[in-house]
Amino acid sequence: MDWISALVLMLGMICAFMALGLPVAFAFLLANIAGALIFLGGAAGLVSLMRGSMASIANFNLAPIPLFLLMGEILLQTGIAFRAVDAIDRLISRVPGRLSVVAVTGGTVFSALSGSTIATTAMLGQALLPDMLKRGYHPTMAMGPIMAIGGVDMLIPPSALTVLLATLASGVSKVKISVADLLIAGILPGLIMSVLFIAYIVVRCRANPALAPAYEVKRLSARERWLPFFKYVVPLFLIFVVVMGSMFSGIASPTDAAALGCLATVILALAYRALRLRTLIDCLKGTAVVTTMIFFIIAASTSFAQILAFSGATDGALAALGKVGLEKYTAIFVMIGVLLVLGCFMDQVSMMLLTLPFFMPLANDLLGPSSFDHVWLGVILLISLQVGLLTPPFGLLLFVMKGVAPPEISLRQVWAAATPFTLIVLAVLLAIVAVPGLATVLVRLM
Repeated sequence: MDWISALVLMLGMICAFMALGLPVAFAFLLANIAGALIFLGGAAGLVSLMRGSMASIANFNLAPIPLFLLMGEILLQTGIAFRAVDAIDRLISRVPGRLSVVAVTGGTVFSALSGSTIATTAMLGQALLPDMLKRGYHPTMAMGPIMAIGGVDMLIPPSALTVLLATLASGVSKVKISVADLLIAGILPGLIMSVLFIAYIVVRCRANPALAPAYEVKRLSARERWLPFFKYVVPLFLIFVVVMGSMFSGIASPTDAAALGCLATVILALAYRALRLRTLIDCLKGTAVVTTMIFFIIAASTSFAQILAFSGATDGALAALGKVGLEKYTAIFVMIGVLLVLGCFMDQVSMMLLTLPFFMPLANDLLGPSSFDHVWLGVILLISLQVGLLTPPFGLLLFVMKGVAPPEISLRQVWAAATPFTLIVLAVLLAIVAVPGLATVLVRLM
């Protein structure tokens, strides 16, 4: 079978299974089984498929994923995250679009502690959205900042999707992308986005105050304003310092740092007397469910890439692209374009599964052996994936927001709320393509 037929067969089976309503992981599993029977030699191919799948998840580099998720679960289910947002709310007073600014600021803080974009968006939606709508905020200014800062959670560590991208990309690439490097590289772009979101909110609300009507804020003493901040926010920064400081200084690997962060989170929850045995069990259950899904997907992705390589589809596609003679930046914009289109219809993990087996071998040829260039590309891919969280019709955070919004809010209003912030994310993406140092400066300082 020629490489075009093999590629069409494998991708066609996945699309067909997903069209039938199967979850992504199961669609890939069935396609992998069929591919193993066809390309890997029948029953022997199934044995090889099983061994390869087990080997892909028996990887110590994947340990930070459940640990990062557990940190977010503990902070969310113990209510510490809600207290932190309330403390930030007390500090921000006279500024246009005050509650929208609180959402971005609080979301940035929680992004530095949670490994889940969904958790960040759901928490902020539950904590702030009802009050924003009650005070007459336009739905665009109420929902947009919450969804936008939820997407930034992909960049600011700890981030489970960043660990997943680094692991999957290294599995199909000759150049290994360091999980620690990619985590640290996302910090500056994430902070730039947060600052631009706040600037947009302030400028937009100053130009059109009806978007976020001003209201009288209760006067608080200095003690009432600052005590909650030092009590509920400053200790959370200590968790971030433990995780990122240990990695940045080279003391700990990402796995060690994630374990230290989990321990610090548990100690903090106990100090607040917010952690009960039942709550801890619920946190562990929630983490186990998400981790199982992610590990299942990792096994499916690795096997899919191996079958594509064995069938000749990967080499054939790369050879065809080589004949076209793509230059580095042309190829990068092609990758971005593919991810932006797929982001309208697929979730982020599915896009990684489909594209990395092609993108990373192509990157090997275009970027060479420099690990800094691969980290730069990793940040570009992360931001491109992040855009897919906010683009209709199937952006994941759009549906999370619809789930926490009042019933009278339509999905079309949710889409409209995300649009201006999506454009800001795209502007940052272009800036990082043009100035690679924005993604690599912290890694070089390491």
